[in-house]
Amino acid sequence: MAAGRTNWRNVIMVVSLAILIAVEIFGVALASGWALAGLFELGHVVAYVLMGLFSVLAAYGLVNFMRRVVKIERLTHRG
Repeated sequence: MAAGRTNWRNVIMVVSLAILIAVEIFGVALASGWALAGLFELGHVVAYVLMGLFSVLAAYGLVNFMRRVVKIERLTHRG
């Protein structure tokens, strides 16, 4: 990590963005699994499996998104 002082404004912004995006995509993942299982009458077990599968995909997307954000956003001051 680069030497320097922490840019707290950008750190708070990145953490807030992560929370916002995580709540949205995990909400969509859980709702999608529940809705698809209910629509096709697949049962509770399949609903939980779909929710888990979609949550794994959501976590993968969130990690990739946050890697890009941290790469672009300056979290430290130089000098």
